[in-house]
Amino acid sequence: MVPNEALSLLLFNIFVVAMLVLDLGVFQRRAHVIGIKEALGWSAFWIALSMIFNIGLYFWQGREAALLFFTGYLIEKSLSVDNLFVFLMLFMYFKVPGKYQHKVLFWGILGALVLRGALIATGVVLISKFHWILYLFGAFLVFAGIKMGFQKETAEVHPERNVAVRMFKKLMPVTSEYHEAKFFIKIDGRRHATLLVIVLIVVETTDLVFALDSIPAIFAITTDPFIVYTSNVFAILGLRALYFALAGMMNLFHYLKIGLSVVLAFVGLKMLLAEVYPIPIAVALGVIGVVLLLSVLASILWPKQEKA
Repeated sequence: MVPNEALSLLLFNIFVVAMLVLDLGVFQRRAHVIGIKEALGWSAFWIALSMIFNIGLYFWQGREAALLFFTGYLIEKSLSVDNLFVFLMLFMYFKVPGKYQHKVLFWGILGALVLRGALIATGVVLISKFHWILYLFGAFLVFAGIKMGFQKETAEVHPERNVAVRMFKKLMPVTSEYHEAKFFIKIDGRRHATLLVIVLIVVETTDLVFALDSIPAIFAITTDPFIVYTSNVFAILGLRALYFALAGMMNLFHYLKIGLSVVLAFVGLKMLLAEVYPIPIAVALGVIGVVLLLSVLASILWPKQEKA
């Protein structure tokens, strides 16, 4: 990595940490249930911040870099909606009180930033040494897209099968209830993890599984480490607010999963055909945007029928 790119990443990470500290330490100091109005406000804030960065990238690195960032951001943001539905199922399964959900998502997303940063760095190294791995990523995305399209609509949650949870329980005793917003408490002089820690572990491992789809998807758009990383980070930063904004409206977008499956298959084909017929980024962005828009419109025009 050239010195300028390293400095840019360092400054970007300092900015991200500052925003997260400001979020949890100032704006969310008091545990409370986040309403739809507050969630929409924060969603608008994070999206606006992402677009300001995109404009800055346009003036700094040009039109191509700005298009690459926006396309990657759109893909990551769209894929995160499916992730949010699973988070909703997890919170319902563990009966997490609404006022504690923001804290779990905050630390879960902070961990996701570290995990995805490591995955992206690994992917960049592998691609630079083994270019053929791009075709492997492409084939995987086509497979993932087809699999997503035929998946059952109802998400199944099985935290008891989570290997990380089972290992953690062997290392530390865990309470069977929540103790306000605390992750750890002392009982009879011994430290215990609360149920909130288990929820956090499941959220982290779930996000890691989703990252196995989203990271190859962004590499289908660009292999520039800075654009790959920043588009991922901005998509993840707005995940908490998006969750609370969409939590009550998840079922409205029941055709979005089909749209996402088409997007994954498309970017996989784009990666496989890169040497034969390279698809311009502007065309790719148009296809992705149209597919997502049509899936949302179809969900609105043909709403899901509730079972009696």
